[in-house]
Amino acid sequence: MHQHLHVTAPEQTRHVPLPSPANQAVARARALVLVRGWNATSYQIVNPGIKLWFSARGDAVVGYVLAQRARVVAGAPVCSVERLPAVIEEFERECAEDGERALYFGAEERLEGALRASRGHSMVLLGAQPAWDPRGWDAIVGRRASLRAQLNRARNKRVVVRERVVGASASDPALRRTLDEWLATRGLPALHFLVEPETLERMWDRRLFVAERGAEVVGFLLASPVPARNGWLVEQIVRGDAAPNGTNELLVDAAMRALAGSGATYVTLGLSPLSSHAFEIGTANPLWLRVLLRWVRAHGRRFYNFEGLDRFKSKFAPDRWEPVYAIYARRRFSLAALRAIAVAFTGESPEVTFLRAVARAVRTELGWMRERAAHRDQKR
Repeated sequence: MHQHLHVTAPEQTRHVPLPSPANQAVARARALVLVRGWNATSYQIVNPGIKLWFSARGDAVVGYVLAQRARVVAGAPVCSVERLPAVIEEFERECAEDGERALYFGAEERLEGALRASRGHSMVLLGAQPAWDPRGWDAIVGRRASLRAQLNRARNKRVVVRERVVGASASDPALRRTLDEWLATRGLPALHFLVEPETLERMWDRRLFVAERGAEVVGFLLASPVPARNGWLVEQIVRGDAAPNGTNELLVDAAMRALAGSGATYVTLGLSPLSSHAFEIGTANPLWLRVLLRWVRAHGRRFYNFEGLDRFKSKFAPDRWEPVYAIYARRRFSLAALRAIAVAFTGESPEVTFLRAVARAVRTELGWMRERAAHRDQKR
């Protein structure tokens, strides 16, 4: 029989009350998310850099960033399903009055269903996100020998995962160091919007799982709530330089067991962009976009490893893959919409981001060359 790995419980209850957000708009948004948050990305609207729009009734909130005269929305409006059509109409009317366009990035089934028949909207398939009922996690591990092998690799290197009380995380220099090490390995400069790395100071309702090897922090996993689905989004999996193989798998295993133990029935690892699982669903993107995305998947791996991310998430044998969309408040999805999405994540033009990424890659290559030369000199 395979061994069970039980996450070490925090010394205090994880639900230690934290100070409410000082920003009143963020506090209002958080309160709505904790009741109405259905989209997997709903809690991320409390992250830094997100603008907040509230409905006239005060019963709905939209988180977005303004890019290229488009309001790029984090997922979907946070509201009841009954109010969704009216909230969309109100939000998009205000966008139009301000000379802006609504562009929903990371939309899921609920918003797609509300706008499917709309002639004033276009939608494209971005990828898919894997989803589980974590109560079945033990059975998945039991039938996946390769997953058990990865878990054992980390255990054999004395890696232990503990859930931490979130109130102590923001000031922990070990977590900051681990995050900095992880960001330094990324092919692109730090991105924001729905991949915002600076979340340690806004823990409030999140859950934090920390991987340690002896006294050293080697990784952590951050989960944010998806309250209306009784679930959680694994928002970040961060691996430090000293993390042995299997650390990421150990973090996921620990989180799944802990979330199941607290009654959760839904967990997702979030969007896998350009996932092959998405395109098995059958939604047809425009031809020009299919060609462009195929090229990006094939040639952009130095900066973003789409296939590697897809394989990593697939190894955990999801119960299903859920389609994730971009929905544009225009009849045709255009290059302008893609450009707005890129700017939302980078905060700058795609051309500048590309040049910075190339410069970063060159610096990395030069560093590797120096290390290899020094290693050869030591052997002489």
